[in-house]
Order: sequence, then C-alpha cells, then structure tokens
Amino acid sequence: MKKSNALKKQSDPSALIVHAAQQDEATMPPEPENKLIHERKRLAILSALAVNPSLCFKELKTLLDLSDGNLSVHAQKLEGAKYIKCTKAFEGRTPKTTYTITKAGQKALEKYLDHMEQLIAMVRDKS
Repeated sequence: MKKSNALKKQSDPSALIVHAAQQDEATMPPEPENKLIHERKRLAILSALAVNPSLCFKELKTLLDLSDGNLSVHAQKLEGAKYIKCTKAFEGRTPKTTYTITKAGQKALEKYLDHMEQLIAMVRDKS
C-alpha cells in the first residue's frame, strides 16, 4: 500500500506544483494581465480590427469563421471594455453593423502582445 500512496503523490498535480514552487530555479511564466483579450476569439477580433480600418459584422463573421451569436457576444464584451466601437447604420433598408478598434483597444492589444513576446523569449531562453 505504501507504493500506491507514493504513486498517488507522484501523479497528484498539486504535489507537482508544490514541488516546482519549492525549487529555487523553477519559475512560472506570468499570467497575462488582460484575460479579456486572452480568449482566442476576442484576440482574433481585436487583431483583425487592428490591421483593418473597420470591418462590418458579416466581414468579421466570415474572416474569423464565427457564428452570429458567438461574434455578437464577444464583440459586446470588447465593446463593454471600450476596446472596440460599434456603429449601426442602414444601407438602404438593410442594417449594417461596423466595428473599429479604439485607442484603448489598440493599447491593450499592444500590451498583451508585448507580454506574449516576453513569454516566448523566456521559453526560448530556457531551451
């Protein structure tokens, strides 16, 4: 039974974390400060808007291969954080929603990318 307890301790993820934390040389990469844009789809939306002056809902949906509901929810979260601006208008009788990145969104994206570049450098330096 002692062997099974030892095996349990070795396979216990929390034991590995404690062990890593106890080592002086072990370092954990820092978490991204902005978890809102860390989500893949929101990061994709911000990135697409950073390299395009503006994109309409249909263009973003097609470019990122998202459903209407998925794009809408993620865009609302980014808009709530003031990272993107949503403009609603009509072309004839057809509604058109257009998105642009704000200065705050551009700044948040740049800060996030800087963080990711530092993380990549840390990993490459360890290799």
